[in-house]
Amino acid sequence: MDKALYIAMSGAKQNMLAQQAHANNLANVDTVGFKQDFVAARSMPVYGETYPSRVFAMTENPGTDMSSGSLIQTGRDLDIAIKGKGWIAVQAPDGSEAYTRAGNLQVDVNGILRTGSGLPVLGNGGPVAIPPSDKVQIGADGTVSAIPTGSTPSQLVEVDRIKLVNPDPKTLEKGTDGLMHIKSQNGGNAVAPADANVRVEPGFLEDSNVNPIEALISTMQLSRQYELQVRVMHAADQDSQSTARLLQNL
Repeated sequence: MDKALYIAMSGAKQNMLAQQAHANNLANVDTVGFKQDFVAARSMPVYGETYPSRVFAMTENPGTDMSSGSLIQTGRDLDIAIKGKGWIAVQAPDGSEAYTRAGNLQVDVNGILRTGSGLPVLGNGGPVAIPPSDKVQIGADGTVSAIPTGSTPSQLVEVDRIKLVNPDPKTLEKGTDGLMHIKSQNGGNAVAPADANVRVEPGFLEDSNVNPIEALISTMQLSRQYELQVRVMHAADQDSQSTARLLQNL
């Protein structure tokens, strides 16, 4: 009974963890530029002072799906989508440099260019700052231009250039903030250099790469597996009680 109970218990726990990952993917199906997380499960032997006769299940997050989502045309001047490979450099909440594909940009009251979630967009020398302007537009190479307030359309001036990067996907990892970071061997904040070959599509946004049908089906399958694991635990408990009663009657 001990073996059956242990296997069912560990399986139910890992099913719950896998459900959390799939539920997070499903919840972000409409999040601009979101990259879904992979979820995998494998069997792990239990090692100890005795022979490893028990095996438990382990849910792992082997990485993030870096494939591009579909492009949605918005026609908005401050909306951009990365064409092909590449990332937009932003300032993470902890002040470090991070990367995102969410191109729904906006200008705050202080003139700082930010993502839809409020993160400052980085340029050549820090966050992109835009002076009071009647119109702001972004070029295919990430150049931010503006028409100063009260000026004519012919007086378009270049303000800054968004830092666009294209690091090796193997060096990237998703942080708890939902942003991509460069893996650091020494614990510091590693940054990627700007890449002039990265291009953006103004007036477009990149949709999430989550397949809602697959995510929903996976969540339902994991829910059913969890129920089965609970039934096995219940059956093991009943068998244990029955065995105890038999021993009491001997």
